[in-house]
Amino acid sequence: MRETLEALAAGDLSVAAAEARLAGYATGEAGRFDAARENRRGVPEAVLGDGKSPDEVAELVSLAVETTGHGLATRVDQAAADRVDDHLATDQPEATATFDERTGVLMAHAAEYDPPDLDAVVDVVTAGTADTRPAGEAAAVAKEMGATVERIDDVGVAGLHRALDRLDDLRRADVLVVAAGREGALPTVLAGLVDAPVIGLPVASGYGHGGGGEAALAGLLQSCTVLTTVNVDAGFVAGAQAGLFARAIDGARDE
Repeated sequence: MRETLEALAAGDLSVAAAEARLAGYATGEAGRFDAARENRRGVPEAVLGDGKSPDEVAELVSLAVETTGHGLATRVDQAAADRVDDHLATDQPEATATFDERTGVLMAHAAEYDPPDLDAVVDVVTAGTADTRPAGEAAAVAKEMGATVERIDDVGVAGLHRALDRLDDLRRADVLVVAAGREGALPTVLAGLVDAPVIGLPVASGYGHGGGGEAALAGLLQSCTVLTTVNVDAGFVAGAQAGLFARAIDGARDE
């Protein structure tokens, strides 16, 4: 505590960063950022863009970068991404931010941030192009947690030969996140072909009875093959779970 207070008094530490060290969180006008979550849980605190104004997203991302060296935001639109750029340019001009409009994921990093590097590969697999957004969210989270992320796209069961063509690649992965809409068949099929943990990510595609991801979720929950299932479109949760698997695998390989 004394070291933190001395750094604050000397101007080497901001008020928010000092609060984060002492209390585990930092407080801003948009809310409190859980700066200790990554050390406590292994999963970085993320800013959910849904329900927040562009200014609120920008303030929380900036607070994340200030206190942890990096910031992750999901379900972000272009207006919020632009405000993040403006906020960082004013408060932390050496920080960088990248935004993928297709997946709605924004990542920001301080100039001195040293990202984690895990000896583990996470394959993020999609049945079709409609699964891109939640799958991209999962990929971004797993990558931010330090895993090597590889994408295998458009290998759904409507043309199963497409998946079988990539079976050697799929079997080299340490963890798989498999996104599928409609009836959600792909994760259950792949879980019977690989010896790695499979995380099923049901996607809100499809129409009519069981549309909106309901059939995919029900199918994954009733999977005959062993897998883990997250909620509909829960890309962040799937990616975070894959990242935790990757961290455990990396730790075992270090022993």
